[in-house]
Amino acid sequence: MPTASSPAWVMLLFAGVMMATFVGVAVERFHKTVAALCGAAVLIILSMALDLFPYSKVYEFIKEDLNIFGVIIGTGILVDVVGKSGLFHFLSMWIVRLTGGRAGSLFVTLCVVTFLFVSVLTIVPAMLILSSLVLVICRSLGYKPMPLLLSVAICANSGAIATFASGLPNIMIGTAASIPYVDFLKVSLPYAALSLVIAIIGLRFFFRNDLPWKQSESDKAALKQQIEGFDPWAMVEDRRVLFRSATILIATVCGFALAQPLGVGMDFIAMVGATAALLFSGKGVEDAIGKVNWTVILFFMGLFVIIGCVKETGALKWVAEQVIAFSGNQIALLIPLMGVFSAVASSIVDNIPVAATLIPIVQDISGGDTGVPAEPLWWTLIICCNLGGNGTPIGSISCVIAIYALKKEAGVHVGWGTFLKLGGAIMLIQVIGAILYVMMLHWQGWIPAIQS
Repeated sequence: MPTASSPAWVMLLFAGVMMATFVGVAVERFHKTVAALCGAAVLIILSMALDLFPYSKVYEFIKEDLNIFGVIIGTGILVDVVGKSGLFHFLSMWIVRLTGGRAGSLFVTLCVVTFLFVSVLTIVPAMLILSSLVLVICRSLGYKPMPLLLSVAICANSGAIATFASGLPNIMIGTAASIPYVDFLKVSLPYAALSLVIAIIGLRFFFRNDLPWKQSESDKAALKQQIEGFDPWAMVEDRRVLFRSATILIATVCGFALAQPLGVGMDFIAMVGATAALLFSGKGVEDAIGKVNWTVILFFMGLFVIIGCVKETGALKWVAEQVIAFSGNQIALLIPLMGVFSAVASSIVDNIPVAATLIPIVQDISGGDTGVPAEPLWWTLIICCNLGGNGTPIGSISCVIAIYALKKEAGVHVGWGTFLKLGGAIMLIQVIGAILYVMMLHWQGWIPAIQS
């Protein structure tokens, strides 16, 4: 029987509502923000009806993660303002001119640029920018859009594990575990690069017959002449604003790396960067603030309340106890368990609720006198939650954006079968590699200790 203060039936009831909410998140016809808010409302009503805890406790659930909202708001404003300066279009056009439009060079360059964009800008704004760019390039050069757009979507999930701020699960887990920004560069960035190589090889093989990988000299000459007509400065209204925007973006990224030594939070750096962008580079302040992804913020609020309510019943603690009992406190079993479960769950539901659910479980598994080190479990969760998104068409926001853009702008439908053959195979290799990578780092003592 569960060893918790709440009766078993209460724990099962609350866990059932949480799982029903996650099903609602996974169903496309039901908006995930609405699902999260409905689940939160139901659990609050149940908590009050059963007299489990006072309503004021709800504010504590949200208060613990307020810094996540600051990072989302700050980076959202910053990316919108910088995007309006024409900087991203400028960089994109230079990429096309640099590759000469050749399919092979363009494919590899777009994959690498996606990795870099997501590392700096986070996955949503980077995907919105890159999906538009890829469609324009494909129309201009006559290439099929599916190979390049799906390649960008899958490589985006590798970029999402590169830094603290590159993916929402990273921000959530990094905040909960107090992982410094620099530790991401030491631990997850190397495997992010390796997973990118795995993705590029898999994508190149899968799309071996869908792009003109080998082109004649006459085709290359025609492409060169066509690309020379592309103007990198076409979207730049004021070059001074572009340079200021680039400076602010670089300074903000550096600020993320120096946040802990400076004794400030990532949310403060993000908000300072956003304020500087509005002050020195922004024109439409109201429009920039309106572009913040408020649906994601409301989704987080509902999710944090749900997790907090379920945690209060002791259900998550009981799950942690069962995991410990099953593994016998052996880290060699806990890492594969955490990696496989988080990756598969993320591919079915969404990596954000999966990360939010597993955070308190990892805290319980590694807390107290269990003797289980927390660091390898945190890194397994970070890497596998993000890479799990490659498994299905709804597994990550990057894949959702790419498939939606293909259907709406190019009339191309990507079925589950096609995507599972591509993304599922790549995810399998990446997740197995991630588990082996974290285990190797742990056994070699190369994972930095987290200062509590």
